[in-house]
Amino acid sequence: MIPRLKYHGQLAIAPVLGECLAEAVAAAPRPDRLIAMPLHAARIRERGFNHATEIARTVAKKLALPLDLASCRRIRDTPPQMGLKHDARRRNVRGAFACTGEIRGQHIALVDDVMTTGTSLDELAATLKQAGAGQVSCWVVARTLLPGDSA
Repeated sequence: MIPRLKYHGQLAIAPVLGECLAEAVAAAPRPDRLIAMPLHAARIRERGFNHATEIARTVAKKLALPLDLASCRRIRDTPPQMGLKHDARRRNVRGAFACTGEIRGQHIALVDDVMTTGTSLDELAATLKQAGAGQVSCWVVARTLLPGDSA
């Protein structure tokens, strides 16, 4: 379902994934706001939407949480992470984000579709903490198992 949303523009899938994620995190500590994994403007022009934002819209609505679409942005147009090894992924996203919103002391939940190695989420979380966030949680729809991991 995720590739159909992400690469084939089947936007009707996003609310279904958002409902599943909202149900999965319903008992988690409530953040002050949600921030969807930002895409670079060039990638949004290419796809026509940000899939993480579309998922986050449903999560925000279901859990009555504010969705912040303005505080963070991707400032470097990085190649897709898919197919890169862990070290290359980390280099790929280093310095890719900027966060300028007023988030000092807040608990932020990042929303994304898939976490493979976690490098994109780590980099965005570090950027948020440098901007003053008190706590950052990562809420993802799916987790890719790496070689050697077990379910």
